[in-house]
Amino acid sequence: MRAKHIAVALTGLLVGFMAVEPSGARVVRLVVEQRTSFVGGADWGKAGPYEMLRGTAYLEADPNNPHDAVIVDLENAPRNAKGLVEFNTQFMILKPVEMQRSNRKIFYAVNNRGNNLEGLLTATTASQVSGTDAGYAMTEGYVVVDAGWEGDVIPTPSKLVASLPRARNANGTPIVGPMRYEYSDRAAGSFTTNLEGNAAFLSYEAADTNTAHATFTVADSEYGPKTLIPANRWAFGSCPTGQASLVPTSVDLCYFDGFDNKKIYELIYQATNPIVMGLGFATTRDIASFLRNETHDDVGNPNPVGNNIRRAYAAGGSQTGGYLRDYIYLGFNEDEVGRKVFDGIIPWIAGTDRVFINVRFADPNTYSEQDRQHNYLQSSYPPFTYAVTTDPLSGVHDGIMHRPRTDPLVMQVDSQSEFWQLHGSLNVVDGLGNPVAIPDNVRLYFVGNTAHAFISGSFLFPTPGTASLCSNPTPGSGLNWETLRATLRNLDRWAVGNGQDNGQGNGQENGQGNSQGTEPPKSNYPSLLDGTLVMLSEAAAAFPKIPNVSFPTVYDTYELLDFGPLFGSHGGILTIQPPLNGPSYAIRLPKTDGIGIDLAGVHQIESRVPLGTSTGWNLRSPAHRGPNNLCVLTGSYFPFAATAAERLLSGDPRPSLQERYGSHQGFVNAVEKAADELVKERFLLEVDADADISAAQASTVLN
Repeated sequence: MRAKHIAVALTGLLVGFMAVEPSGARVVRLVVEQRTSFVGGADWGKAGPYEMLRGTAYLEADPNNPHDAVIVDLENAPRNAKGLVEFNTQFMILKPVEMQRSNRKIFYAVNNRGNNLEGLLTATTASQVSGTDAGYAMTEGYVVVDAGWEGDVIPTPSKLVASLPRARNANGTPIVGPMRYEYSDRAAGSFTTNLEGNAAFLSYEAADTNTAHATFTVADSEYGPKTLIPANRWAFGSCPTGQASLVPTSVDLCYFDGFDNKKIYELIYQATNPIVMGLGFATTRDIASFLRNETHDDVGNPNPVGNNIRRAYAAGGSQTGGYLRDYIYLGFNEDEVGRKVFDGIIPWIAGTDRVFINVRFADPNTYSEQDRQHNYLQSSYPPFTYAVTTDPLSGVHDGIMHRPRTDPLVMQVDSQSEFWQLHGSLNVVDGLGNPVAIPDNVRLYFVGNTAHAFISGSFLFPTPGTASLCSNPTPGSGLNWETLRATLRNLDRWAVGNGQDNGQGNGQENGQGNSQGTEPPKSNYPSLLDGTLVMLSEAAAAFPKIPNVSFPTVYDTYELLDFGPLFGSHGGILTIQPPLNGPSYAIRLPKTDGIGIDLAGVHQIESRVPLGTSTGWNLRSPAHRGPNNLCVLTGSYFPFAATAAERLLSGDPRPSLQERYGSHQGFVNAVEKAADELVKERFLLEVDADADISAAQASTVLN
């Protein structure tokens, strides 16, 4: 119930601020520092050649602005002479060289840990981009945008980084608070790491480097007892070759005895100088709003995309899928003057995760899974659902979408992994195991038999891969963008009919703000109501008995995390580390048919015309805390036998390729049929259907 009270208090605080006159929380200067031809000036459909603009956006936020009042520690950030908090971020814009050939829409592809999801910053040929969301968007004439939001990324030429301020107490003294990091799968025999555990990110500095005042433990598993490592066996510092090479620092850890890659280590210490990480949401909001609505910045720099943008959409996956769920929930889809920023948003492979950057000492790079960092943030936390509901275990009455005037249309797209590791079922099931409705302005889509990042085993990738931590073969390689590309098209057509044309338009829009939108495909997500979402025991019973394959006996459970009285649904301050575990939530898993194909879901070519069984789970190898743990977010791939004789010899109950398709041409015919169905269902673009058919014809399947 404490979480409920915190949420209510914060909501009341926001309501109180609504009476305050808004001031300048916005982009004040947008500087284009580099302008280059994109991938050699290749043509992108009717939009023609594109150019890439890179530069820096300078922003200000007002702690008294009601749109920013939710940001944790904003009031403790340094202020300029106007009383505003300054911050800046790198940005990237891809736009048609001739903007009159643009469709006057923005596609904002929110980056993951500073890395553009679609490889745009490092692409050198059109073929590297053509099959991605951005490739489709450019052929349609979109302006593609991205900007840094994460303030702890170490800058490199291929990343977009936000420069966010550090908070201090009102009297100027440093803010100090508990910080916790977990280290697993470290290189055997290594001695040192930065405190974050990843050299790509900054670590929070230790306020006190006396190891007796910190806690460093080791355990055999994520759930096993923790053994305290004596304070004289480690130090704050860097030691590449062991204790003799120790150089004391406040941002590194040296373990004199060396890490064991089969163990899990945890450090809890007093950190200082927290980044005001919640300002990351303001970078996305304010840059998108500026490009959509303004003609120039405060010093006269023109809006580089002109002033005729009529709609804007955002998409982000994994970490940034959770980021976008939080972005909506915390109200950042409304800009500083009350305008809707994005008409539609596509969070993908997010489950019910929230990135939780709106906390003191935020760590956007540490996420909760069954096999590691189980009770860390990022994680799920009520509200889980888009609809406003009452969570029966916490008492929180809320929903991700609770601002009807400025909430975007949402299409969330998940894989099977999100149900095993990221609590995906809590999108449609409450904590007691009862169904929860999906609101009318949301669509949930499940891409069956895919793993996190949509890596799938198909005729495009017939050779199973391997992962060093995992027991089972993996689904090969290759990122499946097909569903996402079709989703962007469907979202755009839907938005036309929801008054989201800014009074400007063409095609179906009549230029007067009236429009005829196209209702998108209905949600297709595992559900209790049709028996496609079940308990673990039922999922195990339905899965085929493939020789030498063990079905998981575990999934990532969720217990309500209690980080102390200053933390709640909106974020806050973590005072209890590790958190206390509250009640356990009912988690459900997708059910499959007799060959391991998910009963629910959109299903692309790979699972409509399968060459094997792909899953969203894998098991850790015995050498890496297995086999009774899931293996991170990795999937498995179990190929079908080629012939009936091979199948019978191995004891595989699944029909062989020969039994399923008869011949190579039979396989091609099946692909053609499935592609035609998907196009009609609006989950596959014609261009992608043609590519899949060509790939099937060129394959060696039964050939």
